[in-house]
Amino acid sequence: MTHESHVCTCGSGGAGGCGSSANDEPMPMAASAPIARINGIALHKELEHPDAETVRQRACTELLRQRAQSTGLLAADDVHTADGAISVAAAQAIEQLLERELSIPEPTDEACRRYHAAHPFAHDERVRLRHVLFAVTPGVDVRALRLRAEAMLLELRAADASEQGKFAESARTWSNCPSGQQGGELGWLSRADCAPEFAREIFASAEVGVLSRLVHSRFGLHVVEVLERDAGHVASFDASREHVQRALHQQAWVNALRHYLQVLAGEAHMEGVDLDAAQSPLMQ
Repeated sequence: MTHESHVCTCGSGGAGGCGSSANDEPMPMAASAPIARINGIALHKELEHPDAETVRQRACTELLRQRAQSTGLLAADDVHTADGAISVAAAQAIEQLLERELSIPEPTDEACRRYHAAHPFAHDERVRLRHVLFAVTPGVDVRALRLRAEAMLLELRAADASEQGKFAESARTWSNCPSGQQGGELGWLSRADCAPEFAREIFASAEVGVLSRLVHSRFGLHVVEVLERDAGHVASFDASREHVQRALHQQAWVNALRHYLQVLAGEAHMEGVDLDAAQSPLMQ
């Protein structure tokens, strides 16, 4: 939370500590940054200064929330807040809206074969890992949460061999996952055991140890340590057909959502938002 302050910050206390006098000209106050808005609805508070990606993510969600209202899926009196959080009813209405409005074509056999040739799928590939989960829940300050997670990531990557128990201790103290009580241990996992977006991050490389980046999933931000990898073997097209179809369907869904948001943005009055620079159409 940000508070206005009129306390001297030059390091000296008491009246006149800044060396001011009655004849001094008052210093002009810095102008507040403009508030980003979608159709007049503020995406952040007046004294809040979210980064550009946070603004874009909130803009995407607000575009969908307003669309859900205009189509009757969400009550007109649904309360919007300027902290990026939405109501449970709004989240459910957005899910219904996307199911109804997004047209996702089924991938052709030819497209699946091309994808498999370019992305050979390792059958029975597994990882043994542990994590610390910083959950993204309604009303949470995502920026503050990210800063806390990034600080822990740096701390755990910098830990030396004499601090073997540091990861487990951090998980028990900070993780929002039940595995925290076991030091963050998740055991051996295959792709099928993970949320798709989590699996993409974990299985994208052969990296072992505390990963150099936060892993994003629908549950929040993860600090992940890969303890072991089992490469398995490359599966044939027939054996991995279902996996390939899911991957192509997900790509098609993301592309359809991105296009849908562009259409909504073109119909909306937007202030202080640049959706074209977004790396992803929605929050992870």
